[in-house]
Amino acid sequence: MSQSQLDQIKTNALKAFSDAQNSQELYNCKVQFLGKSGALTEAMKLMAALPKEEKPAFGKLVNEVKVELEAAYEKAESALKSREIDSKMLEEKLDLSFSVSSQEQGKEHPIYKVTNEIFSIMARLGYSLRTGPLIEKDYYNFEALNIPPNHPARDMQDTFFVDDTHVLRTHTSPIQIHSLETEKLPLRIIGTGPVFRVDSDISHLPNFHQIEGMCVDSQVSMSDLKGTISFFVKEFFGPGLKTRFRPSFFPFTEPSAEVDCSCPICKSKGCSLCKHTGWIEIGGCGLINPKVFEHAKVEYPKWQGFAFGFGVERMAIIKYGVDDIRHFPANDVRFLKQF
Repeated sequence: MSQSQLDQIKTNALKAFSDAQNSQELYNCKVQFLGKSGALTEAMKLMAALPKEEKPAFGKLVNEVKVELEAAYEKAESALKSREIDSKMLEEKLDLSFSVSSQEQGKEHPIYKVTNEIFSIMARLGYSLRTGPLIEKDYYNFEALNIPPNHPARDMQDTFFVDDTHVLRTHTSPIQIHSLETEKLPLRIIGTGPVFRVDSDISHLPNFHQIEGMCVDSQVSMSDLKGTISFFVKEFFGPGLKTRFRPSFFPFTEPSAEVDCSCPICKSKGCSLCKHTGWIEIGGCGLINPKVFEHAKVEYPKWQGFAFGFGVERMAIIKYGVDDIRHFPANDVRFLKQF
């Protein structure tokens, strides 16, 4: 093969690279001239038939053409890619005038909403948030709260047992024990989270949420407790509501009381929610039992305290007039968008 033939291959290849309209056409040209069976490769094969003294010059010439063509290919490839990107950006330009179908936004869950509202109220009284494990040792769920094995109070809470020594916590009160054991006194804390009991009907769920408060200081009385809860009720349900305290029993408080508030739905006139009594039970409370302090190794009466607890679902039912507790875990947007 003569030099003129090689020059013709180079000229044809450069023209083909220049005329290619897209990346695929350019690649096909590369295969045609530089591929394993391409024109330049076939020319290199002819070198085997040349006299020995002509091979170096011919090999150098072929190599120069190859280097020039490869450089031309890369330049053409870069130019085509840039042109294709520009074209694609023009074709895919966002049309801001195009109308899109509206999508319904998610809604804040009433349990989350109520919990946050309770936090914000209690934070103004100096309370800070605590959480704890969902699987608790029997000791923290019962014994440390003055509910030893075989105590009748255990029948008040139908329990999911994980094994012989662990349970799904039946209340958030273990959070208080953990705080008494590990934190420096005095304390004002709010504990919250899911709890679990073997119960399910129109007014009970096997998995629901509680929120509990605890105040421990050098001088704490029942009047402090009543004042705290009365303030909370007015802030949460409305300024016109009243509270009342009825004697009750809880192993971890002494004295203990049930807390009622005047019905925020009917304003004490009587309705189906308050069963026409004008009052609704919202939770329990009391002064912390000295036995609880003893288990937590807190010196009593140097330190005294009170505790109170509410069911978050119940608070939401009372605040919003929900007729069935089973609406809360269903996550039906038709229900949630009301809040």
